[in-house]
Amino acid sequence: MKIVIAPDSFKGSLSAKDVAENIKIGVLRVYKDIDIKCIPMADGGEGTVQSLVDATGGKILNATVKGPLLQEVDAFYGILGNGKTAVIEMAAASGLPLIADNQKNPMITTTYGTGELIKHALDMGCREIIIGIGGSATNDGGFGMAKALGVKFLDREGLDIGHGGGSLSKLNKIDVSEMDHRIKDCKITAACDVDNPLCGPRGATYIFGPQKGAQGEMLEILDKNLEHYAGIIKSTLNIDIKDSPGAGAAGGLGGGLMAFMNVKLQKGIDIVIETVKLDQYIKDADLVITGEGMIDYQTQYGKTPYGVAKAAKKYNIPVVALVGQIGKNANVLYDMGIDSIFSLVEGPVSLEDAITNSADLLQNSAERIIRLYKIAHEIKSN
Repeated sequence: MKIVIAPDSFKGSLSAKDVAENIKIGVLRVYKDIDIKCIPMADGGEGTVQSLVDATGGKILNATVKGPLLQEVDAFYGILGNGKTAVIEMAAASGLPLIADNQKNPMITTTYGTGELIKHALDMGCREIIIGIGGSATNDGGFGMAKALGVKFLDREGLDIGHGGGSLSKLNKIDVSEMDHRIKDCKITAACDVDNPLCGPRGATYIFGPQKGAQGEMLEILDKNLEHYAGIIKSTLNIDIKDSPGAGAAGGLGGGLMAFMNVKLQKGIDIVIETVKLDQYIKDADLVITGEGMIDYQTQYGKTPYGVAKAAKKYNIPVVALVGQIGKNANVLYDMGIDSIFSLVEGPVSLEDAITNSADLLQNSAERIIRLYKIAHEIKSN
């Protein structure tokens, strides 16, 4: 018998690796001598670096870079077990949690530090890069990232325009002649789960700007600046990013990656499934156990349990989701490959207690699931 355990992290509690290992402990209470494969998973958002490093036997590297307000921040990225693929979460360098609420200002915040992380990975010899582009504090279209890699953004006098989405109104010329030459030898993929264009009512500014501190007239200014930026990119590079699906992700970083790095945008869960080679592990499994902290109807839009279930159903393998909490309309997932959903909570309990005791709760819940599975398996065998 073979069981594959492929969960996401329980945010604020356990990493995906820890979740998988605790589920494994519960399984082994019932089946002592079976093949169990633990595959830490993620969906391209927070925790993706750690999950992919854990799943491939890679390593975490630290790097001091410029944060959203050009302050020094201690960021990180991962190098996977193959030694040549870097995985970066842009939020580690340019994310909202790196600035205080009263400092939110997408007119001046920059993705420069994300570019520095990319450069750091290049210096380490990586030529394949996966970038998770969520949770940004920025609205600069990714030009800060490109500037860190040598691209020049100049005004009418040939001077540098500065940083932040507000400075794009001064942009007159883009010079890519001194861009890091190593980029052309790279395969770069971005994990992106939104299809918003760069500009307009559904664009980066109007949809995501308010959570970054933009409101009122600032929204109009930032959107016009991105439109102007897209026009300069089109005339300079002959690349039209204005209406491209996903260009508006992470304050337009999606568009910047398209323009300067020829990046392919994919759903985060699909990138992770491909990177960890999940299909190779599950194709001959008898049962797959996945999970996340909260499961609800939104899981169907690209979160880990949905992606794992979709992969398992190609081989007609049963899938159980073990989660912290079952949320609104989670039952829609029964028509999408998840056969059953279990919460690890054993009774009325505070969130704090559930987090504190999550390891024991996972082990106990996994044991109950496997005891039920054992009964069904024995009935089927007879």
